[in-house]
Amino acid sequence: MSVSLVEVSLAAFVILAAIGTAIFRDVMAAIVVFAAYSLGMAVLYTLMLAPDVAMTEAAIGAGVTTILLIVTIAKTNRSSAEELIEVIHWPAVVVAGTFTAVVAWTVFEFPTIGSDEAIAWSNPSVTQHYLTYTYVETGVTNAVTAVLAAYRGFDTFGEAVVVFAVGVAVLVVLDREVFT
Repeated sequence: MSVSLVEVSLAAFVILAAIGTAIFRDVMAAIVVFAAYSLGMAVLYTLMLAPDVAMTEAAIGAGVTTILLIVTIAKTNRSSAEELIEVIHWPAVVVAGTFTAVVAWTVFEFPTIGSDEAIAWSNPSVTQHYLTYTYVETGVTNAVTAVLAAYRGFDTFGEAVVVFAVGVAVLVVLDREVFT
C-alpha cells in the first residue's frame, strides 16, 4: 500500500489537532482546533474516496458542532485562563498511545483503495449484488448513494430525524437563560 506525502502530512495534521484539542485548557482554543481536526478528517475521507462521509464530517463536525460549541461558550461564563495547557497525565498518555499504535497497525492491513481485495469480505454475495444490480434496481449510478438512499432509505431517514431532533433540542436548551 503506497501512501503519498499529502496523505501522511494530512494524517499528521489530524493527529496533532486531536492532541491539541485534548490538551488545551482554553475552551475556545480547543473548539477552534477541534474544527480544524474535523475539517482535516473531511479532507482525509475525500482522499480515501468516501465523499459521503467527508461531506457529513464537514457539515456536522466542522460546521454544526463548532457553531453549537461557540454558541454554548457565548451563553456561559468563562473563567479566567490560569493555564492554557493541561498538565499531562502520563498513564493516560500511555493508554492512548498504545491504543493509537494498535489502530495504526491495523490500518496497514487494509487493502489498497480500488484493488480487487477491497471488496467487502464479510458477505461478498450481498456486496456483489449491490455492485451488479444497483443501477438496474434504483437508477442511481453510485453504489454508496444507492445503498444509503434506496436500499437503506428508512435508516437514513431515521438518522436524519435524530440529527434534526438533537438540533432542535440544543436550540431549545441554549435559548434558556440558565447560566447567569
